[in-house]
Amino acid sequence: MFAAALQSELLVHYSRVETVACDDFATWDNPVAWWPELRSAVLDPISHGRRAHYRAITWADGTPSPGKQRSFPQPDVLILEGVSSARRRFAHHLTVAVWVEWGDDAARLEAAVTRDGEQTREPLMVWQSFEHGWFPIDGTRQRCDLHTGGRSPGN
Repeated sequence: MFAAALQSELLVHYSRVETVACDDFATWDNPVAWWPELRSAVLDPISHGRRAHYRAITWADGTPSPGKQRSFPQPDVLILEGVSSARRRFAHHLTVAVWVEWGDDAARLEAAVTRDGEQTREPLMVWQSFEHGWFPIDGTRQRCDLHTGGRSPGN
């Protein structure tokens, strides 16, 4: 996916590049209000030269649950990957925000269900509905510096 490819490219120029996914924090019930946890566990420590520490959410069978502990030293570059990583309240801290768009709602839904299982269809539909409200209010897409297509989810 885009973040992994970007990380590979950046490692040619920087020795430490880390990617933190919004999915490491988000759940079906909490799609965006988890931001203070990301800030206190990752962003604040690395901005002060300290290690980031957090327990990533794992999405086994489409069900979010506490996963592995992640820890890493201050990277040269931090990639925040996910649909709310360029949110308005934090945008002024970002160097570059990239909007990656692939397919329409139906195509993205089917690709995600194929990847994660039929049991995720209903929560994914609720999530898509939430995004339809979130992005226009937050102005996320319009605020991004770059816009690109991407490969289908899971590829």
